[in-house]
Formats: sequence, C-alpha cells, structure tokens
Amino acid sequence: MIYSLLADMVLLLHLLFILFVVFGGLLVLWRIWILPLHLLAFAWGALIEFNRWICPLTPLENHLRKLAGGNGYSGGFIDHYLVPLVYPDAFSESRQYIIGVMLIIINLFIYAGIIVRIRKKKL
Repeated sequence: MIYSLLADMVLLLHLLFILFVVFGGLLVLWRIWILPLHLLAFAWGALIEFNRWICPLTPLENHLRKLAGGNGYSGGFIDHYLVPLVYPDAFSESRQYIIGVMLIIINLFIYAGIIVRIRKKKL
C-alpha cells in the first residue's frame, strides 16, 4: 500500500516536472528568481528528449511499483503515460525529436514575451 502511494507520488512529481519544463517560463513573469531553476529544468528536459535518455524518476517509480506487487514498465515516463494519449501508435525517434523542438519553440515564445514585457517596463 505505501509503495503504491509512493509510486503515485513519484508519478505526480514527474508530471509536475514535465509541466514546469514546458511552461515554467510563465512562472518567471510571476517571480524572476524562478528563471535559473527553469533554465536548468529546461536544459535537462531538452537533453532527455534529444539524447533519448530516461529520467531518473522513471526507474524509481518502476521500483516502487514492483515493491507494491505491481509491474514496472519499459521505456520512459513519456513513452508509457503520455505517448499513448498523443500518439496511439508506435513512438518513433523522429517524434521524440519533434517533441524536443516543440519544447524549444514553446519556451522561445515564452521568453520572447518576457523580454518584451521587461523592455516595456523600462520604457
């Protein structure tokens, strides 16, 4: 029971981290001190996508699920939970690169908006 709960907590943490990687730049508008945290998280997320690495939270979640008597899963968090929602068929390497490029484009737009906002305040 406790291992299942811990695995679910890791899953939630993983999802929140992914959302922070993608949209955390918006929090910079709220608090500027978030900028270095987001840039580090963004860099980590981009490295994961472009190098096809598996986030360390995935093996931790799998381990906890096995301790709870369940089965782990192969691949990473995105492959297991998000890909079936977005891409019902197989997940290819090119699609992973597309996700990485989308991550960069989203954040370029967010940070461009932040720069425009900062410049307007200085004028």
